[in-house]
Amino acid sequence: MKHKHLLAVVGLALTVVVNAGTLEAQRDPGPRGGDPGVGGSFPGLSHDEQSFFKTAIQDFMEVDSVSGSVSGESGSGLGPTFNGNSCAQCHAQPAVGGSSPTPNPQVALANLDGAGNTVPSFITTDGPVREARFIRNADGSLDGGVHGLYTIAGRTDGEGCNLAQPDFAKQIAANNVIFRIPTPIFGLGLVEATPDSTLQANLAANRGIKSQLGINGAFNMSGNDGTITRFGWKAQNKSLMVFAGEAYNVEQGVSNEAFGNERAAVAGCVYNGSPEDATRMLTESGSPNGTAAELSSDLVNFAGFMRLTAPPKPAPMSASATNGAHLFNSVGCALCHTSTLTTGLAKSVAMANVTYHPFSDFALHHMGARLSDGTNQGAAGPDQFRTAPLWGLGQRLFFLHDGRTSDLLQAIQAHASSDCSRSNTRCASEANNVVRQFNSLNRSQMQDLLNFLRSL
Repeated sequence: MKHKHLLAVVGLALTVVVNAGTLEAQRDPGPRGGDPGVGGSFPGLSHDEQSFFKTAIQDFMEVDSVSGSVSGESGSGLGPTFNGNSCAQCHAQPAVGGSSPTPNPQVALANLDGAGNTVPSFITTDGPVREARFIRNADGSLDGGVHGLYTIAGRTDGEGCNLAQPDFAKQIAANNVIFRIPTPIFGLGLVEATPDSTLQANLAANRGIKSQLGINGAFNMSGNDGTITRFGWKAQNKSLMVFAGEAYNVEQGVSNEAFGNERAAVAGCVYNGSPEDATRMLTESGSPNGTAAELSSDLVNFAGFMRLTAPPKPAPMSASATNGAHLFNSVGCALCHTSTLTTGLAKSVAMANVTYHPFSDFALHHMGARLSDGTNQGAAGPDQFRTAPLWGLGQRLFFLHDGRTSDLLQAIQAHASSDCSRSNTRCASEANNVVRQFNSLNRSQMQDLLNFLRSL
């Protein structure tokens, strides 16, 4: 009996060890190292385009103060409320133009230059850069807008401003706050140059298979000209110019030629005429003669930088990643995360009729209550999000619209949802059946798929 008992214990121990080893193999390998392979200009640009790109990226990296009077912060227009003081502060991983870096620069920003802000609980040193949106206003009506983390009150260049921060603790207690993290901007000129007809044909492709899996999808559309909008977490912005203008106004508080009014323009907190960023009459040296980028507004240069950046380069694929690429297609991930699209005619000759690999259909899909953020943007409802482009995913630190996880496996599982507890939300996610097929893979196959994603 003792012998049999010992065998049973040994057998159980071996089972635990084998299962532990199998589970250990099924894990996100994490951000890959080596050359970022991003941050440079698109190959084949003309000499003038390359020159524009070099100047534009410097503007993208410029640090703003209230009126440009602080040493090392030569940009002007910060505040009265803000989430960052430079585009490149938040778009930094793995290179300028990327997504949220670590450590989170928003922590130190709270008290920069004498500012008296308190760091909100959802902003942490090892967490993602975030913006905060309130779901509803105090009267119960829908809000959905960005509420700046910090104000310029107390800054050495914000004398006279007494604007207080929002009461984030109160709003969190009321479950009234949702978050967004920065989206990478690499290769977006290709996305902008893709005809609506190409996106529409791609969404219509494989309609039978998509329907069987519960996948539909629709585009967010411009209410002005009826064309597809494609930038932002809910594809709410029509163009890179609008995308840049909104971010400059909302994230840094800088009024510009696309968003001309100052946010939170309370008495004692307005120091500059609007728009604070505008077309330049003179170069920094005082000359009316200069290059296009030298005389362009920051807004134009931001959009130009995004438009002229090269897309991310994938890493060489291992045998495991190659198998994972086949599984990515077979389980249905590629039905929304379209691997290949082609541009049409483009102002930049180098970007015309180019085949590229964004791994997105740029359409909106219902993701269910688990990912719903309770906000509407354009035609996008509370649980609808643009298919996130996966190119460059191999070097990202945080996933999903709110940065809730750094683990790819958790991000995949979060795509499934049948939770009906949140009101005004479609219960089922369009990804439910695809996630179910992913979960039916054996652990070695799951690992192959994760390794493929980290090769992108």
